[in-house]
Amino acid sequence: MDLRVMGFDPAVVDTLHELLDFTDETDKSFHHAPSRAYVRDAKAMAATPADVKELLDSYVFVVDMPGQKSDQIKVHVEEDNMLVVSGERRREKEKDQGVRYIKMERRLGKYLKKFALPENADCEKISAVYQDGVLTVTVAKKPPPEPKKSKTIEVQVA
Repeated sequence: MDLRVMGFDPAVVDTLHELLDFTDETDKSFHHAPSRAYVRDAKAMAATPADVKELLDSYVFVVDMPGQKSDQIKVHVEEDNMLVVSGERRREKEKDQGVRYIKMERRLGKYLKKFALPENADCEKISAVYQDGVLTVTVAKKPPPEPKKSKTIEVQVA
């Protein structure tokens, strides 16, 4: 439910969202509930649509990230060949001064998608292009290993 629809001041609602959206990594509570950061990342991953394609020489990851600028998008490879695509879309507060929203449907918040790369993915050959709200990440494949040549051993008679 959006509190703005109920007539609350947008500045107050924004402040509440920022206060409630902090990540609490240091809270080691006894009840073993997932951290806020984990829940936020899980929601972001579920809300970020993506397609994965395999071509002859590469893997292609297509991620919808509307409203981003290219400097707001991060693409990196973590340990264990995990490709991570992230970004965050925030409302521009200076443009919202004196504005009362009647309805808000456009997505704000964190974009996040993680992909486990196959063993034949070449993590040294990754490119990313962002156009019209769609990020396309291409990961080249390593060349297939050469087949082992059979070795003939000469048998000597003693």
